Amino acid sequence: MIAGKRVCVVMPAYNAAKTIRQTVAEIDRTIADDLIVVDDKSQDDTVRVAHDLPVHVIEHERNRGYGGNQKTCYMEALRRGADVIVMLHPDYQYSPRLLPAMAAMIASGHFDVALGSRVLGEGALAGGMPIWKYAANRVLTAVENVLLRYKLSEYHTGYRAFSRRVLETLPLEENDDDFVFDNQILAQAIWFGFHIGEISCPARYFAEASSIGFHRSVKYGLGVLGTALEYRAARLGLRKSPRFSETGRKLGEVGAPQLPPG
Repeated sequence: MIAGKRVCVVMPAYNAAKTIRQTVAEIDRTIADDLIVVDDKSQDDTVRVAHDLPVHVIEHERNRGYGGNQKTCYMEALRRGADVIVMLHPDYQYSPRLLPAMAAMIASGHFDVALGSRVLGEGALAGGMPIWKYAANRVLTAVENVLLRYKLSEYHTGYRAFSRRVLETLPLEENDDDFVFDNQILAQAIWFGFHIGEISCPARYFAEASSIGFHRSVKYGLGVLGTALEYRAARLGLRKSPRFSETGRKLGEVGAPQLPPG
């Protein structure tokens, strides 16, 4: 707990058996009140290892994708009474030791969303990010800053924290179940007027760290551009989008996928 607010750490897991134990071990339990692992039908021993750890485990009966996994994570965190929700990948790519800082940014009331940026400070290249991914990150971020009329150092980090109000307000069920979900939720946060803050976060790239290959990265990049254009068209009144609308489906609403048994 921090500043009287209940902190929940959610970990969307897929084939993280080799890294999840180390990730959980570095989480400050004086800050984190609740730890949730949602396994997206891993093909390794992720579920077995997770059940040996002090975490609440949910298992998807089928692979729902990275975005679909996050939807389950956030629904469960809200159901369990979280005020501050931090998403931390269990692949040990992002430092769990920054969790207190991420949570404090939300608990302070200054920010509604906090991002652990790989670009601020030493940057992602120092951690081993491939140069082509770094270049794509910079180009996509520049385009998004123009189209979304916001200024972030990057939109593509997987280390994020949210206030309860953000997750209850955004129409997250309108978002894709794939990796572009990460980008869509930030565009929505900007649309609804939430404040986004960033801190510098080192990132590690190694064999066990989850990463998408070139072809899926291209698909993600096209999805990012599509989201930014959809946002701009909606702002200009050229197109109506449930993704950028008060009437869009929110987590847990009728017609939205329900939580699997945990």
